[in-house]
Amino acid sequence: MKKYSKYILFFIAALTVSSCDDYLDVTPVGKVIPETLPQFRAVLTTAYSTYPQHKSLTEVRADELTLNEFSDDFIYYRDIYIWKDANPDRITTSFQYASLYNVIFYTNVLINEASKKIETSAERDQLIGEAYALRAMAYFDLANLFAKPYNAATAASDKAVPLALEIDLEQAFIPESVEVIYNQIISDTNEAEKLLNVTSQPKGLNYRFSKASLYSLESRIYLYQKQWQKSLDAANKALAIKNNLVDLNTTKVLANRFDGVESILALENTFINILKAASYASPDLIATYNKTTDLRYSLYFLASGSRFRIQKGGEDAQKCSFRTSELYLTKAETLLALNNLADAKTTVLDFAAKRYTQAGLSQLATSVNAMNATDLATFIGDERRREFAAEGHRWFDLRRTSQKQIIHTVDGDAYTLIQNDPRYTIIYPADARLNNPNL
Repeated sequence: MKKYSKYILFFIAALTVSSCDDYLDVTPVGKVIPETLPQFRAVLTTAYSTYPQHKSLTEVRADELTLNEFSDDFIYYRDIYIWKDANPDRITTSFQYASLYNVIFYTNVLINEASKKIETSAERDQLIGEAYALRAMAYFDLANLFAKPYNAATAASDKAVPLALEIDLEQAFIPESVEVIYNQIISDTNEAEKLLNVTSQPKGLNYRFSKASLYSLESRIYLYQKQWQKSLDAANKALAIKNNLVDLNTTKVLANRFDGVESILALENTFINILKAASYASPDLIATYNKTTDLRYSLYFLASGSRFRIQKGGEDAQKCSFRTSELYLTKAETLLALNNLADAKTTVLDFAAKRYTQAGLSQLATSVNAMNATDLATFIGDERRREFAAEGHRWFDLRRTSQKQIIHTVDGDAYTLIQNDPRYTIIYPADARLNNPNL
């Protein structure tokens, strides 16, 4: 009985945070615990729907945006923009630490209970597999927000986040090491791989995990760990299922759309409307594009006086967590790291053929084919920056690579995030520290 009371308390708490599922909204408290496959699917649907929009906040910290100081909403992001983490203004928007754990608790219900209550079937396996994959993704995001970047030499001692694998409101949530969290992430993806049987989700259901999106997640995880061969292998498995790229020479459409040919997992809104309205593309970002030959330039940005509005994001149609462009650029990066310079060049040029004019591609091919490994690595990184502008990649890419110096200006004052600044790791939100003295 104690165990079930914990479930009931959990669902009451979770529903006060967010719920959009009819089953969870209307079921009396005494019958909240799911028993059937549709009820467990309802729980997982709620987990998907409550996945937070933290990628937008990382863009504020990175070098993609210039915030509009005259916007009414500037005050909610000012301290994020100047990396004032230790004592931010109380109205500053917090990174969604608790929301990610809310998602994890929902997935724990599936992982711990569904196999006990539902008869074996392909649908049950798919459901539990999705829960494992979603839990892995949530822990991956937690680790890359609130822990140091993965470093094999220090991962065992670097502090990360608490690990919660059971529904137990009385457990002590003590932070584990980066190594422990990544080991759990990989364990979850391994379990998901055994269970998932939907190769690719159809349009409209592609917010759910499939084999293609799981392989994409695995490729990203191993990339961040610098396990180059494993990242490459996972990228190739995903590309074997889906390798379409939008050709901007013939189709002038944003490639991150949920209904586009590149979409693999359409879960996250990576650039929310309030920030889209309160910011401009940074001059530093704009300068990375060839305004004549790069077809993304006119698609991504709209001139507003001397500044540029970002056209991406701000709508459900652009929800995107994984798409095929990432797989191509990851493949190029990992091939290069594995000393396969020729194939790395071929891969990145295959991608570039869909992003540049024919004249631009010809010039680019000449340049790329003459590059040494160092120059090619820089070019691939720049392509990631250009391709995924306002899609939530940049802060994480900076963390795992150069951790370069960034300067933001507010009211004429310059604020600097120095190279390798400790603030490349975000501290736990104040409310989380208040509620959990173990943090």
